[in-house]
Amino acid sequence: MPQRERAEVLSGLEAVDYVVLFNEPTPIKLIKTVLPDILVKGADWASHEIVGADAVKAAGGKIKRVKLVEGRSTTNIIKKILEIHK
Repeated sequence: MPQRERAEVLSGLEAVDYVVLFNEPTPIKLIKTVLPDILVKGADWASHEIVGADAVKAAGGKIKRVKLVEGRSTTNIIKKILEIHK
């Protein structure tokens, strides 16, 4: 799913204030600028691997790791599409 479509879905959630796309390899500059109250990452990321976690925590924010839903990932969607078009 292209990032613009993912951003549109996320922006429709009541709990989401803003969705920002970025072009850098990591969002560290964005995170340090915005300093979100809550930084959310998939549970497949270890806490120590989450970029910007230290900055968010130092500013009083929280880090939340969310469980992944089996079979619901962009990677799996792409694999299914490619299998269909073989």
